[in-house]
Amino acid sequence: MSKIALVDDDRNILTSVSMTLEAEGFEVETYNDGQQALDAFNRKLPDMAVLDIKMPRMDGMDLLQRLRQKTTMPVIFLTSKDDEIDEVLGLRMGADDYVKKPFSQRLLVERIRTLLRRQDAENGVVPATETEETKVLQRGELTMDPLRHAVTWKGQDVTLTVTEFLLLQALAQRPGFVKSRDQLMDVAYDDQVYVDDRTIDSHIKRLRKKMRMADSEFSAIETLYGIGYRYNEE
Repeated sequence: MSKIALVDDDRNILTSVSMTLEAEGFEVETYNDGQQALDAFNRKLPDMAVLDIKMPRMDGMDLLQRLRQKTTMPVIFLTSKDDEIDEVLGLRMGADDYVKKPFSQRLLVERIRTLLRRQDAENGVVPATETEETKVLQRGELTMDPLRHAVTWKGQDVTLTVTEFLLLQALAQRPGFVKSRDQLMDVAYDDQVYVDDRTIDSHIKRLRKKMRMADSEFSAIETLYGIGYRYNEE
């Protein structure tokens, strides 16, 4: 049973999310602020932490910075819809993904499961059977390992969030075929969460930016204006 630490100063979130996670089979520890969580983590680390960014005493950014001095355990940030700058900074500091408030709890559960699978793979734990979603994907210069949540382009590592990884995987699985924004929304979110076209466009923009950090001439993701996106194998 994986132990999840939930850190948020909103007691309603602590109560509702912990109930959902426990119903999904997780052991949950809740904390009202970053300092309280850090004191507990110094005694024993959980398997994963879900952190609010804005909290009293010690915010999520400070807590993440201290955690990364001692552990690589997966961390998901909970952010408000206007916290894009904080999201970018948090990812650079070592957060693994972020989920915007208000959020679907089912979406959060899936993000947690994805990162725990990656952690298991890094520790040498592999599933008994391989599926289309878990096998290594090779498309020209692109290699994607879903179990390890690892991406390389021309041999260079590219660090992606869970959402960016899922979008790239969906496009690269069928090169040359167009994926509409609605189809990509279905990949990255669930039916309890409404996002507009600009959200997908923003994810694709950040995805391209990260790929171009590895290769300034990266152009495998093509925009078809008014239609969607497709992956062109190079």
